[in-house]
Amino acid sequence: MKVLIIGASGFIGLPVARALSRAGHIVYGLTRSESKAKALAAEEIIPIVGEPSNPEKWVSLVNTLDVVIEAVAGADLKTQSSGIFQAVVHAAQTLRPSHAPKLAYIYTSGTWVHGDDRETIITDTTPITKPVELVAWRPALEQEIVTSTVVNGIVIRPSMLYGYSGSILSMMFKRAHEGKVSWFGTPGGRLAFVHADDLADLYLRAAEKAQLVRGQIFDGTNDFTESADELLEKLVQVSGAQGPYEYVQASNLFETAITATALIRPYLGRALLGWQPRKAGVIDNLEVYYNAWKASL
Repeated sequence: MKVLIIGASGFIGLPVARALSRAGHIVYGLTRSESKAKALAAEEIIPIVGEPSNPEKWVSLVNTLDVVIEAVAGADLKTQSSGIFQAVVHAAQTLRPSHAPKLAYIYTSGTWVHGDDRETIITDTTPITKPVELVAWRPALEQEIVTSTVVNGIVIRPSMLYGYSGSILSMMFKRAHEGKVSWFGTPGGRLAFVHADDLADLYLRAAEKAQLVRGQIFDGTNDFTESADELLEKLVQVSGAQGPYEYVQASNLFETAITATALIRPYLGRALLGWQPRKAGVIDNLEVYYNAWKASL
């Protein structure tokens, strides 16, 4: 396959690009930075330097691609994600031969759309009723993508990532490294996680079987959630920070979002793609993940 990853140097995009390249596919990677473009090239990923919101640099590729994966991050994601999707749809309608198979489009959403609920067990197919405020716009875009008649739309909802440089967990690790373990929210929460490598494997499987699983939404998360209290307690031990850990009040929508409890039991990835996370959980292997974060500084 020929695959374009929009956001190929990010914490999601780079492992996905590597997984697709290792599987033998031709991978184009869009990045904003010349230095990151050089790093992509060293990974045998064909770099394209440009802004995701400016399709002039990359949209002409749609003519010959099999899959587009959107994995962007940053400010104003609502406008940016919608604009990228519309650009791809327009290009698919105007540039691709009429006899060509439909282009696959994989959109990166997130499990925060499930909201904050400490009581109800949910799955990939549980109806979305009260998403976290920060991402309340995402369910509508998800539906626009999976119901498209122009592309084979697929949505993957990663939970909070761990491994390597830490992603959101790097905020927690940095506080611990500075001597105090703290996190936003209140005691008793449970957090959904997925390792970056396991998530990349889900994208790979979805891309390779896009013609079969078009229109599906997959929760990209481990089979179990983890206690926030136990995680913070373990981090005190692993980091050598001064205990006890403490919770602090969230001051913005992002800090509120990362405290959300979602008791997710994903099944579609396993049932339709044979996907199964393999990495050890955050708490079980916390020393390794914390040391990997420190080494990445």
